[in-house]
Amino acid sequence: MAKTKAEKITSIEEEIRQLENRRRQLVQEQKAQERKDRTKRLCRRMGLFESLVPDSIPLTEEHFKTFLEKTVMSDPARRMLDGLTAQNAATAPAEGAETAAQGNTPLKPPIQPARAAQTGTRTGADCKGNGFCPCPCQKARAHLYTT
Repeated sequence: MAKTKAEKITSIEEEIRQLENRRRQLVQEQKAQERKDRTKRLCRRMGLFESLVPDSIPLTEEHFKTFLEKTVMSDPARRMLDGLTAQNAATAPAEGAETAAQGNTPLKPPIQPARAAQTGTRTGADCKGNGFCPCPCQKARAHLYTT
């Protein structure tokens, strides 16, 4: 059974409508995934920050903002960030340009045993096994020392 030109046009228009709806759906899914990724990144980074600087937890929003502005905008902090950004850019081709463009390339902070000595140590019983161990436990090389 041969279709008339009008039927073919109607069929193609329906297909176009379906494809446009599918495109909109995919764009919505992509935006939702980007929001989830951002939320996860913000939570992980803030958790890391609070574990490294626990004295910042009781600060008001305004005091915290002032602290961050003065700390992050200092010359040593800017130089360190520029160095890490350059290091990240240099390793990005090996890890995939898309991941690096999104800023999702993980940077591992150095182990800081001197910090544990400065702030005191805890027993291995305090280790929560979450990757940020506040104690000099058996897994000290895999953890950051924070108290």
